[in-house]
Amino acid sequence: MKKTYLLFLLLTIAVFGQNNNPFAVEASVIRGNILPHTEDMYHLVNGHPKGFMLSIIKKTDGSKEWHQAYNYPDYGGYFLYQDFKSQPLGQNYAAGAFYNFYFWKRRLQFRLSQGIGYTTNPYDKEDNSKNKAFGNRWMANTNFGLTYNTPVFLKAISLQAGLLFTHYSNGRVVSPNSGINTYMLNLGVNYHFSEDFKRQVDTTTVQKNYKEPIRYNFVFRTGINESPIINSGQYPFYHIAFYADKRINRKSALQLGAELFLTKSIEEYINYFSVAYPEDGIDADTDYRRVGIFIGHELIINKISIEAQLGYYAYQPFKKDIAIYDRVGMKYRFSDKFFGVLSLKTHLFLAEALEIGLGYRL
Repeated sequence: MKKTYLLFLLLTIAVFGQNNNPFAVEASVIRGNILPHTEDMYHLVNGHPKGFMLSIIKKTDGSKEWHQAYNYPDYGGYFLYQDFKSQPLGQNYAAGAFYNFYFWKRRLQFRLSQGIGYTTNPYDKEDNSKNKAFGNRWMANTNFGLTYNTPVFLKAISLQAGLLFTHYSNGRVVSPNSGINTYMLNLGVNYHFSEDFKRQVDTTTVQKNYKEPIRYNFVFRTGINESPIINSGQYPFYHIAFYADKRINRKSALQLGAELFLTKSIEEYINYFSVAYPEDGIDADTDYRRVGIFIGHELIINKISIEAQLGYYAYQPFKKDIAIYDRVGMKYRFSDKFFGVLSLKTHLFLAEALEIGLGYRL
């Protein structure tokens, strides 16, 4: 068995060690603190979370237009392990994909990653009632990192140090779902499989004017979620948006629009409050529907875009949530007119819905 592992290792080095190989591997250790965002989170902060992250990195070579537009970013896959040093929280594992963007002569790196997380110790009414962060074992994982990279030394090795912010949330598919945020110190080492990697820059690219007239978009988002009342049941939601966008340059488009929220779990939440808290004077017939207006920004990479939106409920009869909401997500263009979206809608740090949807651009 040991000989088999050794042979596999030698073959891996042989494959990745070819000249001008665009791959690298990275190993980092992390240690930091939980960032409580509600009062009922403080009892979960018992120590300093620690863990590690492993990444497989592919460097862009300039063969596509977006490589040069974004200063030759990296992309790849990651595996993340975190021990929260808190018995109710346990440990989390996550895996997903990332982009690395470079600044300041490629010494400063910004990482954006998104994946799926798994926790060893979710909420349980009898055995783990203190864990209000994770209502089930599976959830979304989002990470932001800012690190400083040293030049390559010892032929193939470079070092990095910086900060990593991690977030776990199931989008309130199941309650409870306060989620967990941590900020961590990140120390890592990179091994580059090619000592003399060269980019094949396309110098024949014709400058293009990316500005466009105002375009109009229709988006339908859906999914299931649960009200903040544990075990109140999962119900579908339908979020329907219409917005205008204006592309202003190669990387950015601005958005302005309105949307209708038909969230059936809120309808059940209203019924619960009308019975459980009659002193609040909430009528069971209170309209559960909401109407929001929002502004947004779209960061256009290639077929993939990253969206961020900030909205305000212009119509919100049931006011248990604050009037301001936000959304972050990804868009994938199937064509010039059709696109898919995956997004997380929150009220500041409190998630409400993990949305999946389809859109049409006029």
